[in-house]
Amino acid sequence: MTEQKMATLDKPAPDCVEWSGPIECSIEKALDILGGKWTFLIIRDLTCGTRRFGELRKSLAGISPKTLTSRLKELERKDIVRRAAFATIPPTVEYSLTEKGRSLLPIIKAMKLWGAQWG
Repeated sequence: MTEQKMATLDKPAPDCVEWSGPIECSIEKALDILGGKWTFLIIRDLTCGTRRFGELRKSLAGISPKTLTSRLKELERKDIVRRAAFATIPPTVEYSLTEKGRSLLPIIKAMKLWGAQWG
């Protein structure tokens, strides 16, 4: 390989984001929230508005109640989802996106467009 070609390989792409020092990677932070198997799909379903547990379970074919409960609790701890429980018989629990959760909408839309083009 020529020296010129090797020098080109060492240069980052123009849109490359370089990380240096002890700064925590923001992409890693985002993936920590969105990276679970069902997490992103739960958020996607809540973009349409408030949903009950059963509605979420039906829309996510194949998810177990235990997994759905776990993911919803995790999203609630991370302030992405708000849980509202009502003292009815049977008890009613509704889930919706918080302001922080709604801020993910542009990312979801971009992924939908990317998937339509390249998927």
